[in-house]
Amino acid sequence: MPFTLATWNINSVRLRAPLVCKLLSEEAPDVLCLQECKSPVDKIPTEDFAALGYTHMIARGQKGYNGVAILSKRPIEDVGDQDFAALGHARHVAGRLEDGTVIHNFYVPAGGDVPDREVNVKFGQKLDYLTQMRDWFHAERPARSILVGDLNIAPREDDVWSHKQLLKVVSHTPVEVEHLNDAMQAGGWADVTRADIPEGQLYSWWSYRARDWDAADKGRRLDHVWATQDIAGAAHSSRILRPARGWDKPSDHAPVFATFDL
Repeated sequence: MPFTLATWNINSVRLRAPLVCKLLSEEAPDVLCLQECKSPVDKIPTEDFAALGYTHMIARGQKGYNGVAILSKRPIEDVGDQDFAALGHARHVAGRLEDGTVIHNFYVPAGGDVPDREVNVKFGQKLDYLTQMRDWFHAERPARSILVGDLNIAPREDDVWSHKQLLKVVSHTPVEVEHLNDAMQAGGWADVTRADIPEGQLYSWWSYRARDWDAADKGRRLDHVWATQDIAGAAHSSRILRPARGWDKPSDHAPVFATFDL
């Protein structure tokens, strides 16, 4: 049975609940994965989402930062979370749909501003987080699984507005890309978005600092949809909802969609 999934770093689910409702009303994905919810779980406005048919939610939350949630029209079972790099952050939650498909929702650490773990603890934490993701995928070897989220890395040259200018900028450095690719390979994951859209510049994030983000178009593809090889071939219709970046009081990320015929 086909289902459509979306992933979106919402940058405060309470502040931007109206935007979540707008997306759910206009796009109606079966599952919406949110990152950077910045809310304890009991403060997430679930009644607003349930009124639109999203009566199921699993989440991990914190006050003021991090936080991940999966909203679903379909029943979904909470199958746990991982605290990679022992940060004590709400950065992962996993759920299983009734057909057995497991959805992993990740918010990988951003890594600070300086790409050097010797002078920037946050960068070291990001690399350690990715290393432990790799080791976990290698040990558990996921099957019939989808991984989505803000992975805070734009891996390909055409996932950023300027490969040359961003090579030493956190989110596109070679060491980060290597760590992300290692995690992908360890789990046997396929990049669904790029399988569908193999060529051309593709972004899901534009900085708030840009005076006119749309005209400048200095974006990065930080938000991803992956699938294990056993179901990757069932994915299609990938897209990034760029107009959402221009909604009133928007997140700096745009939602990423994919449909699976499972």
